[in-house]
Amino acid sequence: FPACHVHGVDGSGAMLGLAEAAANSADPVRISYQLAYLPDPQLPHQHYDAVISNSLLHHLRDPLVLWDTIIQCGKPGAAVFIMDLLRPDTPVAAEQLVELYAADEPEILKNDFFNSLLAAYLPSEVEAQMQQLGLTLKIEVVSDRHFIAFGRLPAAVSR
Repeated sequence: FPACHVHGVDGSGAMLGLAEAAANSADPVRISYQLAYLPDPQLPHQHYDAVISNSLLHHLRDPLVLWDTIIQCGKPGAAVFIMDLLRPDTPVAAEQLVELYAADEPEILKNDFFNSLLAAYLPSEVEAQMQQLGLTLKIEVVSDRHFIAFGRLPAAVSR
């Protein structure tokens, strides 16, 4: 995709630094990064052809911020792909996931993972969030701790 331009946005300068280092051989004219928190009216582009988010939703105080940003920034028909954590049924199940996937990590990271799992949403909750804004993306559970929401923005979103 030689005409593709990628615009990465993150609220962590350290994460943006890792992204830049990972893409150091890529064309810097086609890839740009911005330190920002949603909602941010200063995003440099409107009407993106695709909107992708990984593990942001469970961090937001108001989950509608993500869905509204997708509507505001994606052009009609834009591809959307969202991946995030899936809340386990119980805190005990969350503890089991932490031990399964992060047993050898420092305690602070294990605690962060546990709290992130508890802050995550169920697919039914995600669907209800999207319905509030007129979005009808598909939702699929893809692992014991992740779901994806994907599809295309409609020609017009009715609110």
